[in-house]
Amino acid sequence: MSEFGFLGSWAASLQSTDFSWAGSPVSRAEWLGALLGLIMVVCNARGSAWGWPLAMCSSLLYALVFLDSRLYGQAALQLVFVAMAAWGLWEWLRNAPAPDGPSVKSPADERLQPRLASACVLRRCGLAALLLWGLLGTLLAHTTDSPAPYADALPTAGSLVATWMLARKYHENWLAWLAVNVCAVLLFAQQRLWPTVVLYAVFALMSAWGWWMWRRASQDRAA
Repeated sequence: MSEFGFLGSWAASLQSTDFSWAGSPVSRAEWLGALLGLIMVVCNARGSAWGWPLAMCSSLLYALVFLDSRLYGQAALQLVFVAMAAWGLWEWLRNAPAPDGPSVKSPADERLQPRLASACVLRRCGLAALLLWGLLGTLLAHTTDSPAPYADALPTAGSLVATWMLARKYHENWLAWLAVNVCAVLLFAQQRLWPTVVLYAVFALMSAWGWWMWRRASQDRAA
């Protein structure tokens, strides 16, 4: 029981207000999650596996933030992100080159090189996002008191698809993240989560930067 008491105190500390921004309280979990999220995107764009552990920490912090704001789809998404980040880390590390030099590439290594998605993959990803949006929006609308169930579900569905694309190293994951981040900015502005609004606006810009970084890296490898 003492462990649960410690966890409760720890969560309460993270949910405490550290300062106000534009008249809205900013919790410790929100600004810490935003900071870790920014570092995460930089790591992802540079191809560093450190982005995945940072994603886990940021997601756990934002689960607390979104629960407080009754954005249950986003809160649940953060827990899914933790599991997907663990999978993404495994995918990136299992075929990493040996530290003493390049290793012999297997078919799995080739599959995990950053590359453009085929038209078939893009169609399936788009369909998956639409189906997830409808299912999650309907679920939130009928089972929670979310103030904006379908607006909450849209970036949630898109984020799941974009995370899968990132783990599989498709270039288009950055374009998917760009669309997700724009939707998230509008959603979080309605909830007056201003540090998170700024974070996701920066995420949108960094998504374009990530696309450019991966495309340049691919062109350098082809040269």
